Formats: sequence, structure tokens, C-alpha cells
Amino acid sequence: MSIRYLDCGDTAFSVEFGTTIAPEINARVMGLHARIAAERAAGRLAGVVETIPSMRALMVCYDPAAATRAELQPAIEALVSGGLEAAAPTRAMAIPCCYDDPEFAPDLAEVAQRTGLSGEDVIARHLASDFHVYVLGFMPGLAYIVGLEASLELPRRSQPRVRVPRSSVGIAMNMTTIYPFDSPGGWHLLGRTPLRMFDQRRAQPVLLAPGDAVRFRRVSRAEYDAIAAQVDDGTMDWSTLEVRPS
Repeated sequence: MSIRYLDCGDTAFSVEFGTTIAPEINARVMGLHARIAAERAAGRLAGVVETIPSMRALMVCYDPAAATRAELQPAIEALVSGGLEAAAPTRAMAIPCCYDDPEFAPDLAEVAQRTGLSGEDVIARHLASDFHVYVLGFMPGLAYIVGLEASLELPRRSQPRVRVPRSSVGIAMNMTTIYPFDSPGGWHLLGRTPLRMFDQRRAQPVLLAPGDAVRFRRVSRAEYDAIAAQVDDGTMDWSTLEVRPS
């Protein structure tokens, strides 16, 4: 599909790479996002304020006093035509998750029944899924994390819950997510993390970012409680979540 350039008011335009959610499309979005960042760091693309990636498009925001779309779009087109290498994950993150408490995993048995798997198989396949954050949306800190193992793919619940507890881990379609606040929601809940996806006490309140690689790490209820206590009292070392290359 040809790339489309669409106006987003008078201070931004969107570079749309496709109409579906697919790894190759998002890879091009993130590749252009990284390429523009490199150009700006080199002192080029004057007037660009920021770029905002979504699942299938990149929004280019600019200062209308410094540049126009007519000036910027040809430069962006040249970057695209020059080829976009898939951007490497910005970080690899290991997210602790407790699947063992029925309060945390109210949909585990139903997901197992609907997929023809045991509960332990559902957990094992969620843990083995190779996830990447595509985009943030719906509420501050909520990441749409794509890459769920195909055997676990289900549509959203036919009856959404009025209240999903903060830090619940859910699945729907080919994605998983973590609820940053108590909120309504229609995803199937498999567990809960002791982490907070949005915490104003942190220098960067939002924990995950587009481009992050994510794996889940199973923890017991006792481990969950210990980590949650560190998060609550502000002693959590957030850098321990990042998986460093060996």
C-alpha cells in the first residue's frame, strides 16, 4: 500500500504506512520515528517539535512559525524513500506478574476453556510470548503490547467490567496490556503486576514506551507483595526491570 500523508490541523501531519495492525507496518513507523530523531539530533529538520508513533502511522508535529508541511513533507518523503531500517527495541523490559491468586486472574479458567488449554498452559504461553509496545493510548500509561501467542487470541469480553483493578494484566486479540488505573475494561484478566504503569513520583511517570520489548516474569503472591511494598514506599529500583545484553 502506498504511503499517505494526512493533515492533522495546522501544526502536524500524519505519515500513514497502512490500514492494518501488523509487525512490518509498525516496524516502518518506528524506523521513521528513529530516523527523524537522528536527523533532529544532527541539526536537520528544523521546525519539527516531536514525532508521535501509533500502530500504523507517525504524527509529525511542527512549529508553524518555523516550518510548514510543504517544506517538511519532501524531507520526510526522502527519508522514507531512502529505506527505513527496523528500529531496535529501545529497551527490553521484564515485568513481574502474579497469575496464582484467583482475585488477580478471574478470567484464567475461561480463557483455558475457550482455547482448549490448561490454566498452566495459558500462563506458560503468555510468559513465552515475544511482546513489543506499539503505542500508548486510552489513558495515561496504558500500553498496547502486541505479540500474544496465537493460540491465546480471543476477542474482547462481550460484557466489559465496570471496574478493572489497577495493574491488572489482560489479553485481547493479539495483544496484552496492563491497566494503569482502576477503570472499565473488556480484556480477559490473567494476572496482576505489583508495578504501577503510571506513577507521578517517578522522573518519567509512564513506565513503558513505544518500541520497548516486553516479557513477563512469573512471581508468587509472596514475591508480588514484597515488590508492591517497595513500589508503595518508593524504594523500588526501577532499573532492575531492564534486561541488559549479556
